[in-house]
Amino acid sequence: MEPFRHHIFVCTQEKPEGVPCCPASGAWGILGVLERELLTQGLDDDVQVSTCGCLGLCDDGPIMIVYPEGIWYRKVKAEDISQIVKSHLVSGKVVERLEWKDAPAMKAASAEHRAKYRAMVRARDEAGTLPDNLNEMARAFMPSRVLLTALELDLFTAVTDGSSAVGVARRIHTDPRATEMLLNALVGLKLLEKKNDLYFDTPATARFFAHGSHDNARGGLLHTAHLWDRWSKLTESVRTGAPAGSGARNEEATRDFIAAMDRNAKERAALVLKAVEHRSIRRMLDLGGGSGAYSIAFARAVPGLKSEILDVPEVVPLAQDYVRKAGLIERISVRAGDMLRDPFGDNYDLILISAICHMFSPQKNLELLRKANSALAPGGQVVVQDFILEPAKTAPCFAALFSLNMLVGTEAGSSYSEPEYAEWLREAGFKEVRRVRLPGPSGLMIGQR
Repeated sequence: MEPFRHHIFVCTQEKPEGVPCCPASGAWGILGVLERELLTQGLDDDVQVSTCGCLGLCDDGPIMIVYPEGIWYRKVKAEDISQIVKSHLVSGKVVERLEWKDAPAMKAASAEHRAKYRAMVRARDEAGTLPDNLNEMARAFMPSRVLLTALELDLFTAVTDGSSAVGVARRIHTDPRATEMLLNALVGLKLLEKKNDLYFDTPATARFFAHGSHDNARGGLLHTAHLWDRWSKLTESVRTGAPAGSGARNEEATRDFIAAMDRNAKERAALVLKAVEHRSIRRMLDLGGGSGAYSIAFARAVPGLKSEILDVPEVVPLAQDYVRKAGLIERISVRAGDMLRDPFGDNYDLILISAICHMFSPQKNLELLRKANSALAPGGQVVVQDFILEPAKTAPCFAALFSLNMLVGTEAGSSYSEPEYAEWLREAGFKEVRRVRLPGPSGLMIGQR
């Protein structure tokens, strides 16, 4: 059975540099062109496109197979896609110059490739060679550090319309030789393009990393760069159980942190709204609300809702600026305070505790939830959003990794499991406790008074 008029498979099996493979010949590029062409021709609902693993014909890639006919196309280029779509998919006429229909030769080539691959795997295993995935994991910090350095230097803004290495170095006040090395590495990582001696942003880096773009995410990603020093001291933190440094932030780091939290919150606000019964909410307390992204989302969704953000003094002016830009200064207030020591107020319908509990010890989280219970109106609810671990605490992987982020950055913070949150909520006095799983790395624990 074939539910689509056509089903296209494109090989995207990555292999080590220097080894022939479809991605090295441009498979990802033709995949993007194919999807755009199908959309342009109004075929995106009739043609299913799937990526696939190695088809065994790596020297002739990129390989594309079109079903139900079972037509194999080889050495496909971006400029061939329009013809394949219009001729084959629309008119039913195979593009013969690209078709590979010598079945015996194809089978022989695939068998030869398989034999060589198995021999290589056997030889590496007998020699005790470190597997590629382990080697790549050990060296994964290299591309990460290249990108973070480029962001710190605002290199993508300097490159945008095309520039030489000397020109970029002049704009960002760096050494020309070192800048050229960095630029070439970014080209190798496909974060820049190089034509002759000029460097250009890719569409993605121009959109997300260059100044002036509506979707510029550089400010938020600089928070990741600030984590670099702490994570470099992870070994010592594991030995001692103590964080790497005081955890104090300067004004620039605080701004970058709030920008990162704002980006994350905006991505997840719609999911949280859908999961939380919000139509009857009139008063909301947003603990550690940062940019106010969740308060803004709730205020826009519920006419008449008023929210109060409680955060540390250095965040207050930043939060007020975000709220002002949203046009909600009359409905969202911001006050400075310490959520563990200062009173919350009372009679709230909702208390949101987003990305907070991972900073504190279990005892402090229990105290925080007790304060929240006392501050809620009868029937009110507390919503905890955080990275929630499964009972064994090994999954989701990001939540397990984030525990280490708290190890190097806080005195007693951690990612916590669903049973731990449920126990704290019940001990704090909440009668109805439930978990809501959301797409992505974080989920919700909800308790009702």
